[in-house]
Amino acid sequence: MTIDFENESSLDLGLDLYGVAQDVVSCALDYMDCPYEAQVSILITDDDEIHRINLEQRQIDRPTDVLSFPMVNYETPGDFSFLEEDSEDCFDPDSGELLLGDIVISADKVAAQAEEYGHSRRREYAFLIAHSMLHLMGYDHMTPEDAAEMERLQEEILQQLGISRQ
Repeated sequence: MTIDFENESSLDLGLDLYGVAQDVVSCALDYMDCPYEAQVSILITDDDEIHRINLEQRQIDRPTDVLSFPMVNYETPGDFSFLEEDSEDCFDPDSGELLLGDIVISADKVAAQAEEYGHSRRREYAFLIAHSMLHLMGYDHMTPEDAAEMERLQEEILQQLGISRQ
């Protein structure tokens, strides 16, 4: 597993951002039975930069907490079986790792939402990574059923890591 990690935020969240990211990414891949070594890019930024990216990429003119940019189009969420036959471009030619995609997180939103929801910054940060990892593996929350499935999976991944809402 490779995590291309960059922290360009000046806000100190008081936790090991890379270590937590590594734990959550690894747990999410294991939990979803990903049969490949994988590569993920994570950028920690601030509200201004995520606002700019959100406007540029999604035409939404506001900051958000997390953005996910998957590299793979899944026929069925979490089903990796088609990749070897149909998606050579999804693998890094040097490492052979599955290129899952990019995650962008606003440190400002991590701090604000942790306070708003009454849990730790670690929990909020881990939640956003778990949420985004599910997007990178084909999950979405466009219907109530899909949203419920994502919520269940997110919580199960965090429970595996012993990260609760407390």
